[in-house]
Amino acid sequence: MARTGLDAEEREEIRVGLDRSDSFADIARSLGRPTSAVSREVKVNGGRNRYSAVRAGQRAARKRARPRPTVFQADPALAGRVADQLAEKDSPMTIAIAEGISHETIYQGIYASGQRGLAAGLGRHLHRRHRHRKARPRGGSPSKKASPLGLYKGIALRPEAAQAREEVGHLEGDLIIGKAGASAVVTMIDRASSFAMLGSLEDGHTADEVASRVEMLLRRLPPEARRTLTWDQGREMARWPQLEELSGVSVYFADPHAPWQRPVNENFNGLVRRWLPKGTNLSIYTQDDLEAIAMQINSIPRRSLGWDCAYTHHYDAIVALTA
Repeated sequence: MARTGLDAEEREEIRVGLDRSDSFADIARSLGRPTSAVSREVKVNGGRNRYSAVRAGQRAARKRARPRPTVFQADPALAGRVADQLAEKDSPMTIAIAEGISHETIYQGIYASGQRGLAAGLGRHLHRRHRHRKARPRGGSPSKKASPLGLYKGIALRPEAAQAREEVGHLEGDLIIGKAGASAVVTMIDRASSFAMLGSLEDGHTADEVASRVEMLLRRLPPEARRTLTWDQGREMARWPQLEELSGVSVYFADPHAPWQRPVNENFNGLVRRWLPKGTNLSIYTQDDLEAIAMQINSIPRRSLGWDCAYTHHYDAIVALTA
C-alpha cells in the first residue's frame, strides 16, 4: 500500500534533523521515506533555514481542504435548465432523469441557499412544503452529548499576552497516549521559553489523575510563571475548575480538531516521541524517569531561542520577573 502524506510527528522529526544540520538522505532514512519526499517537503515550505513543522502542516491541511466545484458550479448552463424546470413545478426526480444527474444532487443544490451553484429560493417550487432539509443522525444515532468539560473558556477568550508568546507563564498541555490507549503521560510546555515538563500517570489517565498530576507540575513553578494553560477538548481535563482553584492558573480550551492552536505543545510531543515511541507502555515510566527526559530536552540548544537552551531561557525570564 502506498504511503500517505507526512504527519505532524514526521514533520517535527524533519525540523529537528534540520536543526542538527542532517542531510536530507539521513532524515529520510530515519523516517523510512524517500529522500525526494523530504527534499520536496522542505523546499516548498521555506527551505532549510525557514522550515516550520507547524506551518508546513497548516499548508498541507489547506491544500487538502481546497474545495472542488459542484456539478452546478461547473456547468452554469445545466444549473439554468434545472432552475427553469423547478420553476415549472417539475419534481427533482423528473428533472434528474431528463438531465442524467442524481436527484440528490438537485436537492443538495436547492437546500444550499445559493452555495452550490443553484440560485437561492428554488425550494418554494417544491411540491412539498419543506423549505429546509432537516438534519437526521445517521444510523439512528442519538444526538450529540453535552461536553464533559461543562461551560469551559474557549481559546478566543485567552489573554493577548498568551498569544504573543512574549512572557513566561502561558503554557500548553496535552497527553501522549501509550500502547492500545491504556497508558498516558502529561506533557506541558511554556509558550515563550519552550521550558517543558512531563508528568507520570502510573495509575491511569482519568480526569482526577490528570488534574492531580498537572496541578503538581504547575506548583513547581513560581506564581509569576503559571498564568494560563491551553488544552485540547479531551475529557481528561474535565476537572479543570478544581485545577484552576488549586493552582491559580486559568485554563482555556482549543477548538476541536485544531492542533495548530497549540503549536508549541504539538512540536514538543513529536520530540518526546524520540524517547517514548508510539506503541510503548507508558505506565512503566516513573516521575523520575520522565524528569530525566524533560531535563535532556530542556538542555538542547534551540534555534528559536538564539541557540540558548529552554532551561536557561526560562530561568532568566523568571529571575527578571521576581527581581
